[in-house]
Amino acid sequence: MKTIGLLGGMSWESTVTYYKIVNETVKKQLGGLHSAKVLLYSVDFSEIEKCQAEGDWEKSAVILSTAAKNLEKAGADFIVICTNTMHKVASRIQENISIPIIHIAEATADELKRHNITKVALLGTKYTMTQDFYKEKLINAGITVLIPDEQEIETINDVIYHELCLGIISEVSKETYLSIVRGLAERGAQGVILGCTEIGLLIQQKDVDLPVFDTAQIHGEKAARLSLEG
Repeated sequence: MKTIGLLGGMSWESTVTYYKIVNETVKKQLGGLHSAKVLLYSVDFSEIEKCQAEGDWEKSAVILSTAAKNLEKAGADFIVICTNTMHKVASRIQENISIPIIHIAEATADELKRHNITKVALLGTKYTMTQDFYKEKLINAGITVLIPDEQEIETINDVIYHELCLGIISEVSKETYLSIVRGLAERGAQGVILGCTEIGLLIQQKDVDLPVFDTAQIHGEKAARLSLEG
């Protein structure tokens, strides 16, 4: 079994979800008392969020590259960055290590294609929804990406940082998210990507008529499957 290097803490709330998913997946595949071989480096999210807010992506890349190098030195066979937004600097991190990074958007694109989704709604931080680093992976896979309007983007982003990352689950915010999803469905979305690893804490498939693609679930399951290969 290969060792998974989890680069987490962004936020720790969703990193817990990753740890649970990889172990559940390995147990399902192997049975018995089997669990995943995992190394976890959990960063201080306050430092990363400050870089995001100030647009200092280079500094955040340095912080995460240091963490990734430590995971490699400790024996990780590959890296899983436990957040969507910080894949903005995934290529910079990759330059500093020799083991592969399993890209969350590529894993999600594969899952969308498996379900024959060609037009999808994307929810996430404002960086993920408005910048190209994430969407281009989907577009290159032949998938049209729909995002909310400007005010809705700010609302989604505020809920992520001021509620979900703090472990606050609000029914009011849940209904706001679901209303936004319904609007995107009216624009032709065939499915919805929960493109922030915390959003799955707020809404699940049972809440939405469209197929839901939870990136934390997709990413974690792929990591577990890769750990069992070879």
